Amino acid sequence: MTITLLQLDGSGLEQHLESLISLLVESVAQGASISFINPFNQQDARRFWIENVKPDIESGERVLFAALLDGNLLGTVQLITHMPPNQPHRCEVAKMIVHPEARRCGMGRAMMQHIMEYAREQGKTLMTLDTRTGDAGEALYRSVGFEVAGMTPGFALDTDGKHTHSTTWMYCML
Repeated sequence: MTITLLQLDGSGLEQHLESLISLLVESVAQGASISFINPFNQQDARRFWIENVKPDIESGERVLFAALLDGNLLGTVQLITHMPPNQPHRCEVAKMIVHPEARRCGMGRAMMQHIMEYAREQGKTLMTLDTRTGDAGEALYRSVGFEVAGMTPGFALDTDGKHTHSTTWMYCML
């Protein structure tokens, strides 16, 4: 198994759009806590990638990385780099997604290590993120150097739209 990481610009996003849509729809269907509620379909996913992510990539406010496993796009992670004037040293991890069938193969770790190095190269010294408390992602983030800053109970709805879950806020000094 070979994991390849790519930085996608606007045209790269469009080139991989169908895979990005599939990744997002399948992940939400499997309960991934990445801001969406079921029912969530391909039109919803297309709108997210084209209307939300692409403009931010093209403006330089966000960076999108894709992870390919043996040539198939099965993971993404975003890095929000545009911060308020008093926080130029900080960046934020967003929408770390690994396809349900590609979990536990090192893809998440590879993406996190890659964006941490990318952030350092951009002069960032602090990286933050939030994750559903107790998710596998929380353990992954700890293993690459993130520390818990705190937890907010009942912060977000699960993908069923009925039950809430806690969110853990994390940070890493780069």
